[in-house]
Amino acid sequence: MNRARPALAGLLLANLVLALPATAANAHPVTVQSCDREVTFDAPPQRAVSNDVNLTEMMLVLGLTDTMVGYTGISGWNKLDETMRAGVAELPELSERYPTREVLIGADADFWFAGWNYGMRVGGEVTPETLAPFGVAVYEITESCIHIMERDGIAIDDMFNDIRNLGTIFGVDDRAETLIAGWQEDLDAIAQEIPEGEPLRVFVYDSGEDTPFTAGRYAMPTAMIEAAGGRNILDDVDTSWTRVAWEPVVERDPQMIIIVDYGEVTAEEKIAFLRANPAFAEMDAVVNDRFVVLDYVEATPGPRNIAAIRALAEAFHGIDPSVE
Repeated sequence: MNRARPALAGLLLANLVLALPATAANAHPVTVQSCDREVTFDAPPQRAVSNDVNLTEMMLVLGLTDTMVGYTGISGWNKLDETMRAGVAELPELSERYPTREVLIGADADFWFAGWNYGMRVGGEVTPETLAPFGVAVYEITESCIHIMERDGIAIDDMFNDIRNLGTIFGVDDRAETLIAGWQEDLDAIAQEIPEGEPLRVFVYDSGEDTPFTAGRYAMPTAMIEAAGGRNILDDVDTSWTRVAWEPVVERDPQMIIIVDYGEVTAEEKIAFLRANPAFAEMDAVVNDRFVVLDYVEATPGPRNIAAIRALAEAFHGIDPSVE
């Protein structure tokens, strides 16, 4: 088992230390595209809330904690590492899982950074439309837009888009562009080290035994796998995170399996299940014991994606792109 840990917490901590204060560097009002909506902000939000660990880290690396009144949807699924605990130490968790509308209104929030299946459900009680009458503006994470509109595909640029839009909304454009430029340099360095040839066949195993929960065409791991020189064997499944049958997984014979580590079932238990099931005994990844572990926060859109791509490239090809 290869556990992908290229000092990700240290990399994030460095970003947090370097993060600039949240001061308005650009002139409002500003308008950004959020899925199929245009959202205008007359001034930077002052009472923001973020949902989920990866979205919260986007706020942290942009230095926006002074504008936040809390976060939601982390401890119900994930454990915070030392870096994250330090970053949100002064902020309350308003809801362990998806918040109710009353929770956000009760916090007097003026902004919620969330997404479809990242705090909101299509047709649910908490949506941009239901929050608007209470003065809560919503920006939706780009990966999640596939649940309400058609998209061309997924790309690392989608995460960059969210960072850039947050920079615009909060008036920290320079900080956003500096982060993006650094991440792009890292991606370019990784690409130069990937050997030529057929991309490695990769399966993403999130959870589930009867049917696996996995990443389809529009989930961030598909873009991460491609950037690391592989191909998601389920990149023809036209959705984001979803359940599939085991038969196509076995038929497509992955050479590497990415284990998403979160929840009550550990990564080690997930790997043990795959090793022990006779139906998977002939899969290339099982035969050759080729597993790589990513934390949830690494496999969903956010600041840790780039270092996680580096770790995937090393696991896929036995190389070290030496991204600092």
